[in-house]
Amino acid sequence: MGAEGNLVFSALQDDDGTPRQAAQAIADALIGEIIRGEIAVGDPLPTERDLCVRFDASRPTVREALAMMQLRGYLSGGGGRRPRAASPSLSDVLRGAGGVIREILGDAESIAHLEQTRGFIEIGAVREATIRADNAQIRRIHAAVEANEAAIGTPAFPGTDIAFHRALVSVVDNPIILTLHDLFVSELLARRPPDPDQKAHDRLVFGEHQAIFQAMIDADVVRATDIMEHHMRRSYRSRLFSRRLAAGEGSTERTES
Repeated sequence: MGAEGNLVFSALQDDDGTPRQAAQAIADALIGEIIRGEIAVGDPLPTERDLCVRFDASRPTVREALAMMQLRGYLSGGGGRRPRAASPSLSDVLRGAGGVIREILGDAESIAHLEQTRGFIEIGAVREATIRADNAQIRRIHAAVEANEAAIGTPAFPGTDIAFHRALVSVVDNPIILTLHDLFVSELLARRPPDPDQKAHDRLVFGEHQAIFQAMIDADVVRATDIMEHHMRRSYRSRLFSRRLAAGEGSTERTES
């Protein structure tokens, strides 16, 4: 065993000498080298054989370490290509965390939590946008409203729906909030069942978007946030109704709040 391998192995020991998870320690060692610039982003990592020798580890352990690095965003590659060092993006980290949350909470509960978190983001965003959106940001939101209207009854409507909400959240100018919003909206949209009367649904959604924008133009913070809160509640109830209807449950009548 080499000197460096001995250092890593010693890091795998508890006070009583019991081995810890070797793969995690190897991953941490390699990630540390990427962070310090000793392995440049984009450069290939040593071969699995070389890593086995360096850390005095088995091939399965090394492969597990590489998988951990990829999960944390410090490794790119696959498809038979040699893995390369990478720098994790905020989006990568949050996407990975979102997957873990869904696994922990379960599908139905995770969707409810996503809806609630999205509501907090959207209501806070419309408040900020109403207070401090500049002329350029207002023009972008207005353009999103117009595109939303033009797409009523077409397959393009969901994309314009997302674009309107994203334009609002962008005013906050916080990359963490924007990334969370993008993740949640994409997840919820992917799970949205078709509406029995899609055109009527689109008109309803557009009308709420238009009312939110008008309240912003009027600088009416209370009205803008109230309409957005109603919009979020109505959207969630509509989604639940459509899901039950698709499963053949409940009445065919729907009450909009």
